Amino acid sequence: MTLPHAVILAGGRGERLGGVRKADLRIGGIRLLDRVAAALGPVAQPLLVSTGPDGYRFKLPDGALAVPDLPLPHAGPLAGLAAAVASLRTSGVVEGILVSVAVDTPFLPSRFAETMAQSSEGASACYAAHGENFYPTNAAWSLATIADLPERLAASTAPPGPRALLAELGAKCCDWVQQSAVDPFTNLNTLVDLTALQGRANSR
Repeated sequence: MTLPHAVILAGGRGERLGGVRKADLRIGGIRLLDRVAAALGPVAQPLLVSTGPDGYRFKLPDGALAVPDLPLPHAGPLAGLAAAVASLRTSGVVEGILVSVAVDTPFLPSRFAETMAQSSEGASACYAAHGENFYPTNAAWSLATIADLPERLAASTAPPGPRALLAELGAKCCDWVQQSAVDPFTNLNTLVDLTALQGRANSR
């Protein structure tokens, strides 16, 4: 199977954390960006890292490429996804699978990209879930299906976010309950979350 492309969505401003960039936070002594990059497993090079509207520059994992948001009146994870699509298109990549993942997912399952790409076969998109909890930013997308996302954002005809886009595409669900008793997609938004995730890492 051809390796999927992947983008780590790391452009958020971490406003509920006092403006701290989540990518540089450490859980279990390892930066979130590095934890997520490692858990993705084998992906097509370069690994894309969405850096948001201001093009904030992280220390990137080896072989990664920073992808700032396009100059469009739209921010958030969908803008990061569109920037990744545009970057791949510039490189001549218009088909295959693009896996997206939020940077604040410290316990992302290993070889996540491969599993999601396989689960998305025959579908326009596939999203990760753990029982009743589902995570629209952690998903696999058919590049051919979302190839016009940058143009749709520019024309204000795109859905408001990844959740709505998945619904529009009739996305499949990849439920990880059988693989993990504890939700591997629990993310970090507040100081309470940070404390809980640090405790989870320390207990491993």
